[in-house]
Amino acid sequence: MAIAFWKERNQMEESHLKREIGLFTALSTVMGTVIGGGVFFKVASVVDLTRSTSMTLAAWVLGGLLTLCAGLSAAELAAAIPRTGGAIKYIEYTYGKLPGFLMGWALMLVYYPANIAALSIIFSTQFLNLFALPMAWHLPIAILCGLSITGINFLGARVGGLFQSATLIFKLIPIAIIVIFGLAAKSEVPVSLFPVVAGQHLSFGTAFSGGLLATMFAYDGWINIGNIAGEMKHPEKDLPRAIVLGLVLITVIYAVVNFVFLKTLPISEIAGNQNTASEAAQVIFGPMGGKLVTIGILISVYGAINGYTLTGMRVPFAMAEEDALPFSQYLRKLSRKTYVPYFAGLVEIGIALIMMFMGSFDTLTDMLVFVMWIFNVMLFVALFILRVREPDLKRPYKVPGYPVIPIIAILGGLFILIATIWTQTLLAITGLVLTGIGIPVYLYHQKHQQA
Repeated sequence: MAIAFWKERNQMEESHLKREIGLFTALSTVMGTVIGGGVFFKVASVVDLTRSTSMTLAAWVLGGLLTLCAGLSAAELAAAIPRTGGAIKYIEYTYGKLPGFLMGWALMLVYYPANIAALSIIFSTQFLNLFALPMAWHLPIAILCGLSITGINFLGARVGGLFQSATLIFKLIPIAIIVIFGLAAKSEVPVSLFPVVAGQHLSFGTAFSGGLLATMFAYDGWINIGNIAGEMKHPEKDLPRAIVLGLVLITVIYAVVNFVFLKTLPISEIAGNQNTASEAAQVIFGPMGGKLVTIGILISVYGAINGYTLTGMRVPFAMAEEDALPFSQYLRKLSRKTYVPYFAGLVEIGIALIMMFMGSFDTLTDMLVFVMWIFNVMLFVALFILRVREPDLKRPYKVPGYPVIPIIAILGGLFILIATIWTQTLLAITGLVLTGIGIPVYLYHQKHQQA
């Protein structure tokens, strides 16, 4: 009965989608979704954990390959279930309403606020470095950053969307400048590619697992790749092409950018230094050129925060539209002039502000990666469940190399989860508790609705 209901909804929604998206637009979506601020700032934690140039670069490459397997696997679900809501709906379709609710809850309570908070913190770090301001300004600037972007989005989806489009190019300009001039610049810093080894006094397994986990934030965003499957002209051909080409290009870009950082600055000056990108730019271009690149990075980060704010406030709104949350009557309210879910936006920025007070950039990003990979593994497993349960489900695209590719994605996801639990137990427990709080909230709300 439930499966028949979902099939009917799936067919109804699919029939209203216009198939207008080609390969180039899909490729742009892949790259624009994934590339954010992580490529500039996660090198500090990767190097800090590996203390090795070869292992740092190996972690970035393996992270890209794992992301590629994950994106290819999730895309089959997206093509088969092209519904608004993306991964939440794939989980709900496969496992039921409670798991789907928990993913939405995790997005609302952890993923989007943690992204906004972490990137606001890193924006503030770069801002202080650029203008040589005292650390006392760090938290106030991060708060102003988050609040200002929420304010921009309260002016309407059109304003937020235009701002996002305007800042999109700044994601690529600093990267292109650093890569082109950084590769050409002479360097006396040795960079070893082989053999892949950990730094002195570090075990290979601990260093590599920590480095790989740290790269995952920079590759975050692939889960949204399949959301456009229902609007593509030829999803069976163009979707895997866009994913493979897009993620391969991203992996190459990330590896080359990190190679430039490693050949420009000694490992000792990169490890734990979140100003690595701006300091490397100053070495390559001189003080003034370095400042200009840093401004480009700041705009890129500001635009990334805007993207998470723009989409983040619409998650509790969409859940409230289905009356899935307590206080749904408030969360689904729209402002009369701009039609923005302002109450949902206030909730998201409120949680983000609390996180700014409580966590650092690396802590917040590691927690959101851990929580989201719980649901990512569920998605990869769902692919196998639906292949068995619904062999006749219309699948415009099927993951190539089945079952090897999704098995690699599952094993990689389990590795990330186990490594986080082993090395950052308190962080993992915090993420699990925040997600688990959704269970009594869901049960209470369901009971209240039935009363």
